[in-house]
Amino acid sequence: MSTIRKAAEKPVADEYRGSKVKSTIAWTFAWIFALFQVVLALFPFIFMLINSFRKQFDMLRQGVFHLPDPWYFNNYVEVVTNGFFGYFLRSVIVVAVSLVLLLAIASCAAYPLSRMEFKLRALLYAGIVACMSVPMHVTLIPVFKLTQSMNLYDKLWSLVGPYVTFALPMSVFILVAFMKTIPKELEEAAEIDGCNRFNNFTLLILPLAKSGLSTLAIYNGVSMWNEFAFANTLIINPGNKTLPLALGQFKGEHSLDIPIMLAVLTLSALPMIILFIIFQDKLVKGMMAGAVKG
Repeated sequence: MSTIRKAAEKPVADEYRGSKVKSTIAWTFAWIFALFQVVLALFPFIFMLINSFRKQFDMLRQGVFHLPDPWYFNNYVEVVTNGFFGYFLRSVIVVAVSLVLLLAIASCAAYPLSRMEFKLRALLYAGIVACMSVPMHVTLIPVFKLTQSMNLYDKLWSLVGPYVTFALPMSVFILVAFMKTIPKELEEAAEIDGCNRFNNFTLLILPLAKSGLSTLAIYNGVSMWNEFAFANTLIINPGNKTLPLALGQFKGEHSLDIPIMLAVLTLSALPMIILFIIFQDKLVKGMMAGAVKG
């Protein structure tokens, strides 16, 4: 009897060992791939950070892959004392105003498109989605002419319009998909309790869409923070320039000072990296919530 039992248990044990070996191999490859991705993502920033602590010609004398000898901190002192925080503050203002307007307009547009039935809804939504295919840089000249005619040229607020306009189609598309996952029974229950459409939107839908709004804020905030083409086209006065244009101030008069430019880039990238580390859980939750029905 024991012999029969051992014979029956042997295939099960072999199958368990086989599945365990396969699982170990799969996890090993997953870890190797993850470490490769981490190295690939961190290498440019580490390279930029290390070389920002060199003197102007140390990259030629020492090589770019060796540690600085000595570590030269005056690059950061010079950047900070020569107007860096002015560029930084202007970028913060433009991005903050643009994001507030973008999220307000996108949520107001996405609510009726996702929760209401009316004529031309599908056509209107298709038109918004079609705008996603228009490259923003194709419109540089028309936007430049429009800005001049509105007397906004060379002013900080000239950037808000293009930033909001070209981020709007993608934001509406994502929010519509996200709001469709919110059960309609919640709105029906709220209407029974006396809520109208406006209260449903402000008190029910917006709080439930907080993860999606956070995702859009992070995604679009990074794009606006790093945007160069419109800022370089619409602003000439150094007193109105944003952070992506700060490199022109620190490049050097007769030769390129690469380490000091890398110091500017490092300081420019740090705020977005810190914000992403702090809010990465909200970004992941927002992306996952919009992908699940019900």
